[in-house]
Amino acid sequence: MNIEELREYCIMQKSVSEELPFGPDTLVFKVAGKVFLLVGLDQVDQLSFNVKCDPEYAVELREKYEQTVLPGYHMNKKHWNTVFANRELADDILFKLIDHSYDLIVKALPKRLREEIES
Repeated sequence: MNIEELREYCIMQKSVSEELPFGPDTLVFKVAGKVFLLVGLDQVDQLSFNVKCDPEYAVELREKYEQTVLPGYHMNKKHWNTVFANRELADDILFKLIDHSYDLIVKALPKRLREEIES
């Protein structure tokens, strides 16, 4: 996966916006104003991104993919993972992790917003 594929996949999700709120080196993807993925733009040859994750699943992923999935860099380590895209994980698994993060955020939205997105 490269940065263009990551971006294309994220923005095709419903109600997703992209921003650079932390400066030109960090691209942030949000659903209904809530962050579900952050990606550093300063090292695209070593593409990594942060995704939200269920705490138990986060630990499971870190144990299974020790060199690829780490506690979230500059994030709440219980709920966020940093994923290195160009290591041992196939793109379909990376896409599933992005979907998981997106779904967690959508499920936590108020009912009215959630219904708008899911319709």
